[in-house]
Formats: sequence, structure tokens, C-alpha cells
Amino acid sequence: MTIRPLRDRRYVVETDGGTYVVALDAGTCTCPDHAIRGSRCKHLRRVAMEVTAGSIPAPDQRIGACAVCGAETFVPFDAGGSHLCDRHAFEPGAIVRDRETGKRLIVVAVTTDRADAYRTDEGRVIAEYPTNAGYGAHEPVVEAVYADSLRPGRSVADCDRYGFPASRLTRRDD
Repeated sequence: MTIRPLRDRRYVVETDGGTYVVALDAGTCTCPDHAIRGSRCKHLRRVAMEVTAGSIPAPDQRIGACAVCGAETFVPFDAGGSHLCDRHAFEPGAIVRDRETGKRLIVVAVTTDRADAYRTDEGRVIAEYPTNAGYGAHEPVVEAVYADSLRPGRSVADCDRYGFPASRLTRRDD
């Protein structure tokens, strides 16, 4: 079976016996077996297996591209903005290193706002900072605080947040 996601959260399933449309979230298929028996047919089961395996997006997802490497990634269906694949994604709380300064930072949030659209509190666009010139203006902004700004009695919430294009930061093990 060949399975392709459609733009309306359904899937086309092509087999030697025909081509059918599966709506996984509704539990329906256009095949005769499903129409006659009214139970889960092999097409519904196969689509569910492929979604579970991560081979195709779930009904609430669509195929997107990583803003850093261009690799295919699944993103929320109605999401706009820039996204990252698992290889380039950061989780809040992760300790990262700034490629420009070598300093350690703690990730606070990963936005879907592009570096050429995200404005700092001062009104400056992240991509316009000279130190960000070598990084993608189309990349999502990662908000982080400098690790050395933390001290007893001062939490991450008390520290100044800074925005970086995603590829400017690297995991500590990279």
C-alpha cells in the first residue's frame, strides 16, 4: 500500500485493488469492505500504523520543512511560522552554547517567529543584529538567558531574555 496525506487531514491509500480515501479521525474509508461491513478495514489500520510509526503526519499535523536544514518534519496542521526538525529543536531548560561568544545559555522558549520578524523589547529585529548576520533570517527565534546570570535567589524568570536565530545556538554535546 502507498499512503499519501491530503491537505484536508485525510489520506489517499493506493493498492493493487484500487485507490481509497481514509479519514482516520472519523474512522472512515471509501473501500467496499468498510462500506459493507462498517468496521475498521485494512486501509484504516494501515494508516493508523504509519501514523504511529511516524512515517506520515497525524490528522492534526502536516508536513513542513526544518528552517535550519530543510529536512521534512511534522508540524501542527494550522501552524504558521518557522519550525525545527528533531535534530535542530531545543527544549526549554536545555543548556546550549552561543556559537559567537562560546557562552552557555539556558533555553527559555522556542518561538515560531522568524528572526527577520521577531522584535526585541527595544524594537530591533533579531536578524538585524550584526552578530546574527551569518545565520538564517528565516529561522525561528530561540529565547534564552545567560547561565552566568543565575545565582542564589535569582531564577530564570528574573534574568534578561535574549533572542537568537536557532542555528546560532548549539547543544553542548555538538
